[in-house]
Amino acid sequence: MIMPINYILPEFEVERSDYRCIRCRVCERQCANGVHRYDADGDIMLSDEFQCVDCQRCVCLCPTHALKIRKNENELRENANWKQNTILEIYKQANTGGVLLSSMGNPEPFPVYWDKILINASQVTNPSIDPLREPMETRVFLGKKPHDIERDVNGNINTELPPQVELQIPVMFSAMSYGSISYNAHQSLATAAEALGICYNTGEGGLHEDFYQYGKNTIVQVASGRFGVYKDYLEAGAAIEIKMGQGAKPGIGGHLPGTKVGADVSKTRMIPEGSDAISPAPHHDIYSIEDLRQLVFSLKEATDYKKPVIVKVAAVHNIAAIASGIARSGADIIAIDGFRGGTGAAPTRIRDNVGIPIELALAAVDKRLRDEGIRQNVSLVVGGSVRSASDVIKAIALGADACYIATSALLALGCHLCRTCQSGKCNWGIATQDPELVKRLNPETGKERLVNLLTAWKHEIKEMMGLMGINSIEALRGNRLMLRGVGLNEKELEILGISHAGE
Repeated sequence: MIMPINYILPEFEVERSDYRCIRCRVCERQCANGVHRYDADGDIMLSDEFQCVDCQRCVCLCPTHALKIRKNENELRENANWKQNTILEIYKQANTGGVLLSSMGNPEPFPVYWDKILINASQVTNPSIDPLREPMETRVFLGKKPHDIERDVNGNINTELPPQVELQIPVMFSAMSYGSISYNAHQSLATAAEALGICYNTGEGGLHEDFYQYGKNTIVQVASGRFGVYKDYLEAGAAIEIKMGQGAKPGIGGHLPGTKVGADVSKTRMIPEGSDAISPAPHHDIYSIEDLRQLVFSLKEATDYKKPVIVKVAAVHNIAAIASGIARSGADIIAIDGFRGGTGAAPTRIRDNVGIPIELALAAVDKRLRDEGIRQNVSLVVGGSVRSASDVIKAIALGADACYIATSALLALGCHLCRTCQSGKCNWGIATQDPELVKRLNPETGKERLVNLLTAWKHEIKEMMGLMGINSIEALRGNRLMLRGVGLNEKELEILGISHAGE
């Protein structure tokens, strides 16, 4: 018998219109969580609401619109300190003794600084630009740049640069490993990146052999577990990323359950089928900036110095000092992931309490590198809840060269942010390895939707640059005069390096 103290009401209620429901059982067939069931004796559809994660697939596919998913309105007694979710999580841990796991990004109501920053516009003295009739340059090059103009003995400018990653728009698809997301999701990202002239990131799960053909649009990742890393893999990509940390779980490693490690994932990751893929918290050959430098140059040596090397770190409280060290390590690009960054699975307490917002981290890093005269040593790529073209513009004005997006890309593929990726039962065919679920995501449709999304963002980026009187990403980078804060205190404005609106 279950003790009443352990009884936790379902988070969601399935509301079904008996008048509209035609017992077609589409909801039953489409729900990977087993919420819906047909009772032949009563000729009625029943719902196990405890299994519902509010993925909305049954609602979307019900032909008669007979379903609604509502948040359960039953509440424990109101308490500003002991909120209902806090109490229920204690009940769960008291019942199981387990660590709470969550996926996607931090859902807590911390300030979203993108929404407290406004973009300035040109008017008379500095006129705006019409992007429909005048050229606008959205192309960027990521990598080390020279500090000064250099000329040869004949006085000609030396235009030779270290290896660069060329992007047609300053946006890339961030790291999502094969295993955490499906084959069809990876195919959608790879083909969309090729069509858009940008890059997608393999994550720490290696690169499936089918996707080597997209190498010039691929960033290959080297993480602490070294899954799928070998010479051909390193040579396949346009750049190599060393993952030191990620925004959703700074300071800890990764864990892909063995249930997700089928034959294909096993071959790609080079681990036994059915075994858990556990990457340790630190790289066991990196305990200092000097050690990191050794790996940077080992990877460059292995690829004949033809690939830029990225170092990815989480946004944490001493990020400016960390970035300064990385810029001196020989890395060409620094990727910084803010605490709202998504993930396939992370301990809930870490996801919701560790790290800092990407906006503050970016501003602090850009300022530190400029103050030290080493900003040209590296490009900066930032991620961690970049949601729109305006977020991209604000990030670049704060000092970024480009942005990583992941959750935005998954939403374009059909994700409904139900935040149960760790279960492997993604009803939309994205965060799953179940063949029956994977086929729900059509890679061609996925590619089309991703291309549509970033094509729209590209138009909006041009419009916003035009209204600022700026015609290139390079002219916008670090141009904080184009930003104003609203509702921010003096310290926040100081760190961001912007003025308050009205000043």
